[in-house]
Amino acid sequence: MAAPKKGRSASAQSKPGRALALILIAIVALTGGMFLSGHTTPRLGIDLAGGTSITLEAENEPGQPNAINKTNMDTAVSIMERRVNGLGVSEAEVQTQGDRNIIVNIPKGTDSEQAREQVGTTAKLYFRPVLTTEVSGPGATPSPSASPSGSPSASPSDKGSDKEKATSSSSASPSSSATSQGRAVTDALKADPTPSGSASTGASASPSGSAGSGADDATAKLQAEYTALDCTKAAQRAKAGDGAKPSDTILACGQNSQEQWQKYILGPAAVDGTDVDEAQAVFDTQSAAGWKVTMKFTSGGAKKFADITGQLAKNQPPQNQFAIVLDGDVVSDPSVSQSIAGGNAEISGSFTQEEAQGLSNMLKYGALPLTFKEASVTTVTAALGGEQLHAGLIAGAIGLGLVVLYLVVYYRGLSLIAIASLLVSAALTYVLMSLLGPAIGFALNLPAVCGAIVAIGITADSFIVYFERVRDEIREGRSLRPAVERAWPRARRTILVSDFVSFLAAAVLFVVTVGKVQGFAFTLGLTTLLDVVVVFLFTKPLLTLLARRKFFANGHSWSGLDPKRLGARPPLRRTRRPAVPVDPKEA
Repeated sequence: MAAPKKGRSASAQSKPGRALALILIAIVALTGGMFLSGHTTPRLGIDLAGGTSITLEAENEPGQPNAINKTNMDTAVSIMERRVNGLGVSEAEVQTQGDRNIIVNIPKGTDSEQAREQVGTTAKLYFRPVLTTEVSGPGATPSPSASPSGSPSASPSDKGSDKEKATSSSSASPSSSATSQGRAVTDALKADPTPSGSASTGASASPSGSAGSGADDATAKLQAEYTALDCTKAAQRAKAGDGAKPSDTILACGQNSQEQWQKYILGPAAVDGTDVDEAQAVFDTQSAAGWKVTMKFTSGGAKKFADITGQLAKNQPPQNQFAIVLDGDVVSDPSVSQSIAGGNAEISGSFTQEEAQGLSNMLKYGALPLTFKEASVTTVTAALGGEQLHAGLIAGAIGLGLVVLYLVVYYRGLSLIAIASLLVSAALTYVLMSLLGPAIGFALNLPAVCGAIVAIGITADSFIVYFERVRDEIREGRSLRPAVERAWPRARRTILVSDFVSFLAAAVLFVVTVGKVQGFAFTLGLTTLLDVVVVFLFTKPLLTLLARRKFFANGHSWSGLDPKRLGARPPLRRTRRPAVPVDPKEA
């Protein structure tokens, strides 16, 4: 069998169908995933969908010059996300900008004034006694057991009392778990949800200050509200305990260790979050109990905490638990087995490191770890966002139309390959943007649309580089099939270098910028990578296949590869040198 000629790749020539099949399978798989996920359109950013954008600037507290740091900013972002989600907002964005700014983007359909009040204020943290609790939701079935086996326990952490630590640590359930930021940690289900008196704290199921028949009416009303409360619904969670005072008996929601929504009736606040002096997550190496949260109270807080824990320890579950409530959400509800005096305590119960750190941050800061002021508030109406999207799409269509017109006029038949490649690139871009929205939170904003428009030129440039290399080979007198293969290595190097420069610029821009400009950089980088994929797996194999067709191979005048129109030289042919006559005399 004859070996392939030098400079030609047998595999590249003979099997272009494999590359085309590969990219076709990828498109089908990604498209199928898009429809199965239910996210068939890209997620729009606030500038296109409309909404409110709030910029908050952190300020140092007196006596705390170094409070503005990454840890505190991340904690503030996490708490703000909980607050915005508590308003029933979907697809809200909370992210840091620089070292001291936080951007809160809230899509349309949300009360912007309420959102402004929620995200930047320093909310209160309270310790409230649990009066009753059960799993919430239409299909919830309270457990017949009232044992709080899934609740973490609160115990003394007085370093001078090893006996007390050993006793309290054994009460923690090894199967329990704890989470922070709105996820409660209890499996304590009460079969009879009727609130039963206080946990010996003077807190009752009736609102504070009521008496006689008024108390009975208030209790009945509270019971009716508790029965109707469905914590699986965001709107009801947001209203639970809304407008309540620290001295009121309230309704609240949280999530247990099985990530089920739990509803509560909680007594008046017994300890304020400001009474917590220090809190930290530590790993217990002595008893191998894992991660736990230690607390140190102020002198006034230590007395109040000793009183409440002493009274709760006398009760049966769930009334031996206290709920840690932030912004109306129960973030933890540990049980108490004894009075905890001395101002030091710990909460244990099979925490992960992340859960323990999250809870300790909330206890330590009470709410937002920093004070923020509004730097700017921008309202983008849905009409304006729609106009921007409409204008962006028109600009993209005009740009794409001009590119297609240029390709048709200049490259004729070759333009079919370029247009098909652009359509494949557009399909991949659209599908990936639709999938990246729910996957990584990518939102298509106006700068991102601009990045996609710029990418049209970058993608078309790759086709032009390859086509011109092929045409140069034809001008040298070669036929189409060898010209396609000989032009590819040189075109490939140029395309890779060009795309690498574009991708590097996009990566640097993404790293050094924040906010909406990152959308431009991300889209530019994504489309640049897709350009490489499309050129290698679609454009080159398709041109290889079409080079075998007579229309292109014979250089039809409308193929874009007509040797005469390209001014091709006649092919170089080897000629034999004429024989030199030999003189008979010399012979």
